[in-house]
Amino acid sequence: MQASSSEVTPERRSWLAQLARAPRPLLASALDAVCEGAPLPAFDWLRAPETGLAMVRGRVGGTGDPFNVGEATVTRAVLRLKSGDDPGAVGVAYQLGRDKRRAELAALADAMLQSARWHDVLRARLLDPLVRTLDDARRERASDTASTRVDFYTMVRGES
Repeated sequence: MQASSSEVTPERRSWLAQLARAPRPLLASALDAVCEGAPLPAFDWLRAPETGLAMVRGRVGGTGDPFNVGEATVTRAVLRLKSGDDPGAVGVAYQLGRDKRRAELAALADAMLQSARWHDVLRARLLDPLVRTLDDARRERASDTASTRVDFYTMVRGES
């Protein structure tokens, strides 16, 4: 799998969304496992991790007119791999919060996923477990929420 930095395929869009939700320990351990004790690939910063604010927008009922909900703290990072099978691959990351190391690891994972050398093993060791973890958490939240659900109904009197 190779995609240019300007090309955002549906597969890349999916893994970028997953990387944005990945916890830092999972990112770090997966990247260490993929490199098998060797140092992580060398890279140059195009935009070092920096923290700022982003406006969060919502829609009434999910379909109504958009409105500003508030601001969220976001950390972003952009890097370019120096060497390897795909030198010049550009990795990007946007993470909620202020964890600059997490943004760096996510950007590095994005760049490595664009390389044929690392793509399959990173998918198996990072993305697949991450998807399972996120799905399990979503199901648990849905189950907890469902247990408190109240169904209201109205009884209609018979007319005589």
